[in-house]
Amino acid sequence: MTDSLRLWIRYMALSVRAQMQYRASFFLAALGQFLGTATEFAGIWALFSRFGELRDWTLWEVALFYGVVNVAFALADALSTGFDRFGDTVKRGHFDRLLVRPRSTVLQLAGQELAFRRVGRLLQGALVLGVASASLELDWTAARAALLAAAILGGACVFFGLFVVHATIAFWTIESLELMNTLTYGGVQTAQYPLSIYAAPFRRFFTFAVPLACVAYFPVVAILERDDPLGSPFWLQCIAPLAGVVFLAASLQFWRFGERHYTSTGS
Repeated sequence: MTDSLRLWIRYMALSVRAQMQYRASFFLAALGQFLGTATEFAGIWALFSRFGELRDWTLWEVALFYGVVNVAFALADALSTGFDRFGDTVKRGHFDRLLVRPRSTVLQLAGQELAFRRVGRLLQGALVLGVASASLELDWTAARAALLAAAILGGACVFFGLFVVHATIAFWTIESLELMNTLTYGGVQTAQYPLSIYAAPFRRFFTFAVPLACVAYFPVVAILERDDPLGSPFWLQCIAPLAGVVFLAASLQFWRFGERHYTSTGS
């Protein structure tokens, strides 16, 4: 495990060094990410400036959801490039080369590229998170800070797991299914708002099937120290981010199942 981690860190370092060879290109891409996601939050601000509240949720409470989800997604998106592009890897027959190497295919794909330009989205999400925290005048105790960190890491696990599931399906379909983007990129849009505003079937899906509610909604409600309109107890809100780790573990098991059934494309 230690050896694999050390190798993955070397992969990441090499990826960053390669991207920094073209610094102007990197900074422009990062700036594009920052401004692109800033327009998303501008849309949320416009919504609240027109209607004031969203079912008793204020702008800065929703901004807290937005910040947590976007920081988590930026981390997962930066680290999962190999899985995000896996359909191309299978179609071109390049996955066969990964199979003959004496390393886990998960490690090789996770280390394929660190999309460092995603720092633009991460910084924008962190900025909104910081402004929301200041506007709500939150008292950041050690427990609150730990829960925030757990929510972000749990969210990163869920989104990374979704990229892994997306890639695994390509073992059978060859092409990556665009439908899965409704759960990855669409999941970001969903989790930016409180779960309580959605219909019951939608809430159940994003709690038990794809546990975005467990890594965004429940811990943020606990951080805000407000009563949950859905009636969840405080202890559940605190342990909910663990669902992200469970989801990632299940996604990796699904990957191993797909890998065992891979028959190559003959390319």
